[in-house]
Amino acid sequence: MSGRLTTHVLDLSRGLPAAGMKLQLWNLAEGAGKLLREAETNHDGRLDAPLLEGAELVPGCYELLFMAGDYFRGGRLEKQPGDAESFFLEQIPVRFNITHAAGHYHVPLLVAPGGYSTYRGS
Repeated sequence: MSGRLTTHVLDLSRGLPAAGMKLQLWNLAEGAGKLLREAETNHDGRLDAPLLEGAELVPGCYELLFMAGDYFRGGRLEKQPGDAESFFLEQIPVRFNITHAAGHYHVPLLVAPGGYSTYRGS
């Protein structure tokens, strides 16, 4: 079985999958960042395919960058008169290491306008 990297985003403020969340995957090998993928979550808050799989999944340091501000500005929150167009969390970086090319690395994000949580899922 080949390894793969996946993600899943849940919008805690609405209790729903975060459909339409844009994200980027960066390889941070030796301190230099290289953009590997840009993607957008589907109706289930997941991607239609793994971010990396098979020979693409190599050990190293990676970062998922979630565009939370754009997501919440996209009409997913009820606005009050005088609300600003900016959010506390503009982008959410999640930096992690891949150590086994044959492993399944799942990086879920639980997000709300004022906070987030992540963990290594299964």
